[in-house]
Amino acid sequence: MTEDAVQQKGNFKRIVPEGDTFERLVCVDCGFINYENPKIVVGSVVHEDTRPGGKILLCRRAINPRKGFWTLPAGFMEQHETAMEGAMREAWEEATAKIAIDALLAVYSIPRLSQVQLIYRAHLATPGIAAGPESEEVAFFAFEEIPWKELAFPSVHWALGHDREVGGRTGFPPFVNPPGELGDLKEPAGL
Repeated sequence: MTEDAVQQKGNFKRIVPEGDTFERLVCVDCGFINYENPKIVVGSVVHEDTRPGGKILLCRRAINPRKGFWTLPAGFMEQHETAMEGAMREAWEEATAKIAIDALLAVYSIPRLSQVQLIYRAHLATPGIAAGPESEEVAFFAFEEIPWKELAFPSVHWALGHDREVGGRTGFPPFVNPPGELGDLKEPAGL
């Protein structure tokens, strides 16, 4: 709920509630606290098959932000779904891809957007992809064919690099942001 919408529904004031350390929107009539928490993004690095080093699914964005740039199938979690269900739903919505999740690849923090991103490794469960309503086009790319300068977000660079680092391993701890990287739109380090 936006701050404007909350304020229209009651007598809200931005204050630090008792026992808290952050300003929050608090209803001065009943004490309800409207917590504004980070958004969770779920997505996946989808391989065409289960072979190590296989091609990776990318989607050219048909919507802003970063319309026309390539990204992984990813988006905001919906209410009442698990993170893996969300990643599978996003792959379907953006690329009509039915995927099988293999492992959690990374957990990235993007503080400027108040986002936490959960990125999985996955592979196609059934053949076939096509652009969904949020994608102009979708395609599989070998690692050396990835259009690096046309990737939409720093975390896409990170996830692709982390996926490459994992190679054919199945057991690995999830990655996090590269040192010093917070997801600002600039040339990512290490590529």
